[in-house]
Amino acid sequence: MIENVEKFIAEFARSLTEETFVKMTLGNYKGADEHLQKLLLRLIETRKGNRLFFLYRYDTRDTAKNHDFIESIKILSKILGTDFFSGHLFTTENDFQLDIGRKGKSRLNIAKPTFKTKPALDHDREKRRFVNTDSFYLRALGVTTDRGEIRDKQHDKWKQINKFVETLAALFDKSGLKDRTKLNIVDMGSGKGYLTFATYDFFKNIRNLDVKVTGVDTKSQLVGLCNDIAKASEFENLKFVNGWIGDFELKDVDILIALHACNTATDDAIFKGIRAEADLIVVAPCCHQEIRPQITPPEMLKNVLKHGIMLEREAESITDGLRALLLEKSGYQAKLFEFVSTEHTPKNNMIVGTLQKKMPDAEKFDAEIQAIKNFYGIKEQRLESLMNS
Repeated sequence: MIENVEKFIAEFARSLTEETFVKMTLGNYKGADEHLQKLLLRLIETRKGNRLFFLYRYDTRDTAKNHDFIESIKILSKILGTDFFSGHLFTTENDFQLDIGRKGKSRLNIAKPTFKTKPALDHDREKRRFVNTDSFYLRALGVTTDRGEIRDKQHDKWKQINKFVETLAALFDKSGLKDRTKLNIVDMGSGKGYLTFATYDFFKNIRNLDVKVTGVDTKSQLVGLCNDIAKASEFENLKFVNGWIGDFELKDVDILIALHACNTATDDAIFKGIRAEADLIVVAPCCHQEIRPQITPPEMLKNVLKHGIMLEREAESITDGLRALLLEKSGYQAKLFEFVSTEHTPKNNMIVGTLQKKMPDAEKFDAEIQAIKNFYGIKEQRLESLMNS
């Protein structure tokens, strides 16, 4: 067993020295952590030179670390045969498959290379595209393969990411921010960070702006993973924090983003953006649950809204319509549109507020909002309640 393990590690070390390394996967985990499943290694380029990105894949979460070559070899020597009992090393010369049995026996198979070329290591510098498939964070998040190809089950996610950045770029260019060289962006409900990473990468590496991006999410495991990937990507001014939208202190923000924040969390995010006087507020609502049980169908729509699906759609339209009106009341130009086709995501409506120089006639909007509420029998709407508190 020792001989085959040593050969495997020696081939790993040689591939790093001769620059033939593509990636490595360790599996068949039998260590003390019952939730750890496998370990993935990729090569990344940093200012300190090439390093190895270790992605520890658990059953419900991932964690990531960076290590230099010497440290990486030491780690593998320690965990192979004690924690992990299989390894697959991919180089541009050969594939190496190591299997270690329970009784100390092992097998090392050598095969023709799966990959003839190494994956690109540099971050996105391509000016003609909004998001480059070779970007490291896309590989780390599982959107692309080591070859920079979109994974079979990630095409919808890829289209959503690309379309969002394209949309955000157009909104930025048409806003009062277009000549700014410094930006502060907050993403409320950032989740796994797909769009947060893409936003930072676009403004930092394509537009060459001095940008700070903060992702806020309630799931500490996702926050930890995203911070690990941001560090590995050398995205110095991208950070993720654990917290609730309603509790997060927002100030000096230029762009407020909230994509698929559930139910009234979208209202909380919009209110935070309005109160901070963000130049751009960009939200894609999700789970319109607040006003549906409040609606009393008007007589003329009684037989239309008796159908659950129709009532649900009506509630969504009214909720987002009221949000747009409340943005306009607060001095924003509001737009509501479909930013990506429903074949890629069912939650595809986007509400955008662009801060204007003049304040509108608030009483006019109050009257219109109240008329809508009276027509449908709506007693309360979260954003309006926040603004009136």
